[in-house]
Amino acid sequence: MDHPVLSKIYKELRDKMDKTVATLKDEMATIRTGRANPAILDRVRVDYYGTPTEIRQLASISVPDPRTLMIAPWDKGALKDIEKAILKSDLGLHPSNDGKVVRLAIPELTEERRLELVKQVKKRGEEKKIVVRNFRREANELVKKEQKDGRITEDESKQGLDRVQKLTDEYVAKIDEVVQHKEEDVMQV
Repeated sequence: MDHPVLSKIYKELRDKMDKTVATLKDEMATIRTGRANPAILDRVRVDYYGTPTEIRQLASISVPDPRTLMIAPWDKGALKDIEKAILKSDLGLHPSNDGKVVRLAIPELTEERRLELVKQVKKRGEEKKIVVRNFRREANELVKKEQKDGRITEDESKQGLDRVQKLTDEYVAKIDEVVQHKEEDVMQV
């Protein structure tokens, strides 16, 4: 049974690391592959009556075929604004509008673009590993402080530091798994 002080440190560490992995998954969803995925629009904000608004809040987004996204705004007056926002985004997509819906044709990715995206995926994964390692450092400092202040024994401190390292290894592996999955997704033709 862990010392209550250590249990609290582990719980906080696990919560922070869970959030980091969740954030990475969200970021990965916005990196486009050669297939249509509504998540690529998650970061696009439309200037809707002066308020930056998510496309999901203005329209329904569907995938009529593997290479097309269809955006049907509830307010047809928002069509031009949605189109403008997509053009201004860094997605590199060109919307077409028929007066009722905005269609986004998702072009086939070139090999060069796929390799660029893989680099971007790996970079984001490395950034998240740095965040996880910073959380490890903070947790280790807390464990050492608890020992120094006499709240836990030296043995408990050693066990605590070992457990923090195991948690760190577990979450670095989760990050690697997310990155690996996205790399395969991007490279799939």
